[in-house]
Amino acid sequence: MNVKSHLTTLTALTLSTAIGLASLPATAALPLAVAGQSLPSLAPILEQVTPAVVNISVSGTKVSQQRIPEAFRYFFGPEGHGSQQRRPFQGLGSGVIIDAKQGYILTNNHVIADADEIKIMLKDGHEYEAKLVGADINSDIALLQIKAENLTAIKFADSDKLRVGDFTIAIGNPFGLGQTVTSGIVSALGRTGLQLENLENFIQTDAAINSGNSGGALLNLRGELIGINTAILGPNGGNVGIGFAIPANMANNLVQQIIEHGEVRRGVLGVAGQELTPDLAKAFDIDIQYGAFINQVTPSSAAAEAGLIAGDIIVSVNNNNIRSFSELRARIGTLGPDKQITLGVVRDGIEKRVTATLKPADNKLANASNLHPGLAGAVLATADNNQGVLISKVEPRSIAAASGLEEGDIIIGVNKDKVKNLAQLRELLTEKKTTLALNIKRGNQHLFLVLR
Repeated sequence: MNVKSHLTTLTALTLSTAIGLASLPATAALPLAVAGQSLPSLAPILEQVTPAVVNISVSGTKVSQQRIPEAFRYFFGPEGHGSQQRRPFQGLGSGVIIDAKQGYILTNNHVIADADEIKIMLKDGHEYEAKLVGADINSDIALLQIKAENLTAIKFADSDKLRVGDFTIAIGNPFGLGQTVTSGIVSALGRTGLQLENLENFIQTDAAINSGNSGGALLNLRGELIGINTAILGPNGGNVGIGFAIPANMANNLVQQIIEHGEVRRGVLGVAGQELTPDLAKAFDIDIQYGAFINQVTPSSAAAEAGLIAGDIIVSVNNNNIRSFSELRARIGTLGPDKQITLGVVRDGIEKRVTATLKPADNKLANASNLHPGLAGAVLATADNNQGVLISKVEPRSIAAASGLEEGDIIIGVNKDKVKNLAQLRELLTEKKTTLALNIKRGNQHLFLVLR
């Protein structure tokens, strides 16, 4: 199984899910029995949403670098890397159809990472090859696409309106057993600091989810998507009633950027800070126990232009409470540039509202191995004026270094196709599975590097 571990007890899942749309009362509530009718049941909802639940199976080859024994370094030099080892792998996961017409399927990035082949199986048994449209490593979101007719899609709920105690339904493919449904409640909101992903703002639920459910759906009692199941807390990778899901609003923001640009383009507020602790609250003589304490504002940033200063405490974004600096970071990090946001800010014990327009972030892909195994260890960014893809960093002794890439290289073509930006490079590398020849501009030279 394609299972990813975090900390000593946190295990990321591979879940399978899909959901459609059911029409129920606006407020989530347990189904009620009516005299003379059938017993209370979730079956009417599930009959409408389960056709949108898909199983995902992946296969590929992981590339690892064989270290050269110290005794042979004389022949290869101090930076010698030795040969690359390729090991085949297979994995299972889940996904949610979110657009029936376009065939878009939402899942976790860790479900499809490094995959050379991605297959989707619908509830009715039909199987399709999927194309990777784009992914975001930092939030663990990926968007796939299949060509199929008569699909059923799920509707997004407003996850910002969730409350602790709301009922939840989880649909997935635990341990590869097949489509499975469990139920529970929202146990907590805004969970951060779990070191699962770079951007964390999880919904916690006690609905039973297990390994094999990653990328599956967490639903409300209207059959709407409130989250993408992503991780569990358990000593042996099994359910103990503590599961985590990426909020639907957060996932939807990222998906729309991927659809529009082929990649995630982050907005930046321009602040550094920390969690608001009781000691800080006491030191500033304020009677609040939650928020993001700002200890630095970047000059000429969105925050500076909005009038924020060091010592401010951000307590809400777009009228949604912020419990910690990590949650602030996750909310801002999943919004695109040029987005206007309203911040609730406490200064000198007085709360006020300020408006900020997010600025573009450096558009880098932290883990280029999602594009091609031969790029693992490289950090990529679109070059100035869309003149190619800049290799902004190459980790020493990485596979990218062994492939011959150097910091400062600019990829301007793949085989006979020209490359202008990161989104275009991703599309070309997704389509081309054979040997690739990268056209590289290195200073005043042009050369080709071959990736296999």
